[in-house]
Amino acid sequence: MSFQNTVINKETLSGIGIHSGKEVVLTLRPAEAGTGIVFHRIDLTPPVAIEAISANVVNTRLSTTIGSNGVIVATIEHLMAALRVCGIDNVYVDINGPEVPIMDGSAEPFIRWIEKAGVRPQTRPRHYLAVKKPVTITDGDKKVSIIPSRFFRVSFDIRFNHPVVNNQFRSIKVNKNTFSEEIAPARTFGFMAEFETLKANGFAQGASLENAVAIDNDGILNKEGLRFADEFVRHKILDAIGDFSLAGHHILGHVKAYKSGHDLNHRLMKELLANTDSWELVEMTDLGKASQPLPLAIPDLQWSEA
Repeated sequence: MSFQNTVINKETLSGIGIHSGKEVVLTLRPAEAGTGIVFHRIDLTPPVAIEAISANVVNTRLSTTIGSNGVIVATIEHLMAALRVCGIDNVYVDINGPEVPIMDGSAEPFIRWIEKAGVRPQTRPRHYLAVKKPVTITDGDKKVSIIPSRFFRVSFDIRFNHPVVNNQFRSIKVNKNTFSEEIAPARTFGFMAEFETLKANGFAQGASLENAVAIDNDGILNKEGLRFADEFVRHKILDAIGDFSLAGHHILGHVKAYKSGHDLNHRLMKELLANTDSWELVEMTDLGKASQPLPLAIPDLQWSEA
């Protein structure tokens, strides 16, 4: 059977919050099977625990924020994506502030951190959330769907009226290797035309060319350039993987996103979980076959280019 995992050792990491601009320290600690991923705000007395699940999402503006009784942890999506693809089901994340550090704007530092902590199998089987029926959320010209699949796949289509970003599409079958090589290095990005407004409203206080790709009217401001020609859509896939990890289980389904973001991702996750006839929990063998029958994947939805 495929079993749940936790980390082997405690490991600490520090960095700057991209919106708060403040130094933050994180520590991973092993957790018992069935615990899930739980953040602990250890800067508070007493410490406050917040489980990383969709029901605890309290804000989706510019990042994904979870909270409980007025206490929050923001910008969790890059770390959550890394934990999910590294197979970590149960872990405590001690944090001494309200925001996960941005590091270099990608998930790569988190992958290395988790690998340093090590992965330890546990004795409880892992349950996968297998999508049985399509679920779709639309908002104007934006759309995100999830359809049945025997794997977790994310297909993303972005459209920006800017010659550097323009229209980009990528589809990836998500696993540790594909994520580490193709998605994790992709950095967050922003437009200089919006930067001063964001700062004036309390956002992007820690943003810099060290942790984000900055785009002005003429091109990229980062001297090293892009890590991938389509780094922007790859980063949107990274964000989506982090957002959908808040299902509380590994997903067997194909996410198809058109101009989506944290808010629409969260709304789809809520809709999926609320429609219990659209999914079931299954166990998987080490060969990747379900221990109970999975729904057959239906043909892909026709995805509009408009």
